[in-house]
Amino acid sequence: MYQDVYRYSIDSPEAFWTEAAEDIYWVKKWDKVIDDSQKPLYRWFVGGELNMCYNAVDRHVENGRGEQIALIYDSPVTGTMKAFSYIELCDQAARFAGVLAEQGITKGDRVIIYMPMVPEAVVAMLACARIGAIHSVVFGGFAARELAARIDDAKPKLIVSASCGIEVKRVIDYGLLLNEAIEISNNKPEHCIILQRPQNMAVMKAGRDLDWHEAIADAKPVNCVPVSATDPLYILYTSGTTGQPKGVVRDTGGYAVALQWSMKNVYDMGPGEVWWTASDVGWVVGHSYIVYAPLLNGNTTVIYEGKPVSTPDAGAFWRVISQHRVKGFFTAPTAIRAIKREDPRGNYCNANDLSSLRTVFLAGERCDSNTLKWVNDILKVPVIDNWWQTETGWPIVSNCMGIEKLPIKPGSPAVPVPGFNVQVLDMDGSVKTAGESGNIAVKLPLPPGCLPTLWNADERYKETYLKTYPGYYLTWDAGYQDEDGYFWIMGRIDDIINTAGHRLSTGAIEEVIASHPDVAECAVIGVADELKGELSLGLVVLKDGVKRSHEEIAAEIIKLVKNNIGPVAAFKKVAMISNLPKTRSGKVLRSTMRKIADGVDYEVPATIENPAVLKDVAKSLVELGYAKRKDT
Repeated sequence: MYQDVYRYSIDSPEAFWTEAAEDIYWVKKWDKVIDDSQKPLYRWFVGGELNMCYNAVDRHVENGRGEQIALIYDSPVTGTMKAFSYIELCDQAARFAGVLAEQGITKGDRVIIYMPMVPEAVVAMLACARIGAIHSVVFGGFAARELAARIDDAKPKLIVSASCGIEVKRVIDYGLLLNEAIEISNNKPEHCIILQRPQNMAVMKAGRDLDWHEAIADAKPVNCVPVSATDPLYILYTSGTTGQPKGVVRDTGGYAVALQWSMKNVYDMGPGEVWWTASDVGWVVGHSYIVYAPLLNGNTTVIYEGKPVSTPDAGAFWRVISQHRVKGFFTAPTAIRAIKREDPRGNYCNANDLSSLRTVFLAGERCDSNTLKWVNDILKVPVIDNWWQTETGWPIVSNCMGIEKLPIKPGSPAVPVPGFNVQVLDMDGSVKTAGESGNIAVKLPLPPGCLPTLWNADERYKETYLKTYPGYYLTWDAGYQDEDGYFWIMGRIDDIINTAGHRLSTGAIEEVIASHPDVAECAVIGVADELKGELSLGLVVLKDGVKRSHEEIAAEIIKLVKNNIGPVAAFKKVAMISNLPKTRSGKVLRSTMRKIADGVDYEVPATIENPAVLKDVAKSLVELGYAKRKDT
């Protein structure tokens, strides 16, 4: 079944996506399914008109689903829980769209949304889509300079924010960060709309700031504005190698079609079922699978303001699943590892009724087989890894549970999702044979829902993604495809370690290290070596309660790598650290750690979850003879 659907999508993409587009309501049907007149830039459903907010909420109300719960807000950090029906969510979006319209926001204007995980963030996104404004959600709590960079690039007429965010028990003053960002930015928004939260009230600036509650209380609801399928729905910024953030553009029509299709075919979710993505609306996973995809599909979606641990304990996720009868659950492997570290026996899991749960999906970073096996063992449901990127907006490789439930291979996200012609290429562009590692690329055109370009930067888009392999989109990930067609994503291209001419995958070494019974998490980086070019270095976080000596465990890990990878890995050093430095979305900062080890200049990334962790890493590296900078 899967093979038939996949071949149809690759051999007849226009017919395939025409059928998929029938599940979306169009104000005007398209003139052309795919426009290739400006190769290598492609556009989907050219000439079509629709509205994303209408498809996400209004049509469900009109089709009799209005009383169903659309959104559940669950906030253990504030002790708040609230549910919104489709009728209520539609009304809130229409009213806040009226607030935006009163402030002069019209089709094509940009609105930055800088908010915590509260239902108002979802309402603001839908309201922008309702009137054709382009939203750019910036992760709440981002440093002022990072917010300023996005303000200068997107040039918003208005910013929607909140007075504060809450990180476990720490209150973050968004008002201060917002004011500083506006102060240092060259582009000054005309207005800010501030959601006042009782944990920390913002000082409002007269003439610039409006109170959310006051504004929406008096607002007149507005109707949906049709937009072209090729009009941008949003800009989402991702880090750039030059230090200048890349504004990923997401078009409206192709995105709606792809997300609607994915909920049924990739995630096997039917209308009315409860879906929970434990991420943040500031990331692409939040855009796609907290907000738009589940609402398009008529699901109940959960927005969770909390952590996998500490709010209040390692049973937080299982409580949410049990209480809200979640059918499909999506999170990042790093969240599962955090739970596993604190509750290795799964006692909290056993204390909850998880009989509603049908499938767990993992994405955001590479999932090692031991993590996947652990969560599978304690939950007793299929655990499906899937691989994709901010740029694509939805999965590139996954086990498509709504088409055919293929065998699970721990460590592999499985097979290409229909629409994605994925290849493993050599440096010269030739296709690698099964089992051979190379650079992973997707043959153009990318399917609907993927980025058509970067915001005001067509040439940068071509240079970054399309130039290396003409006719292909370069994912910047490395890996291989096995004889069964399964892909194995082994890390970013720049994470491949070159030891005496041998290309070693950090992912492969990490897989071996993670199999050690005392290891909770690990990362492998390549450090400079005068003789061999690079040597692999392991950074290891031990499980809670491990009492054995670090030296003994390190020796066992080194032996394990030698036995499984071989002497060619030249793996001889292990640093024991308290935590891995990660971004707020869960990605391990391997590049930053590599710079620390090599003693070269580095900047603390604005996306880092806990900057203090880097000091612990630097201390451990110094003890191993690395990190020679004087200021380390």
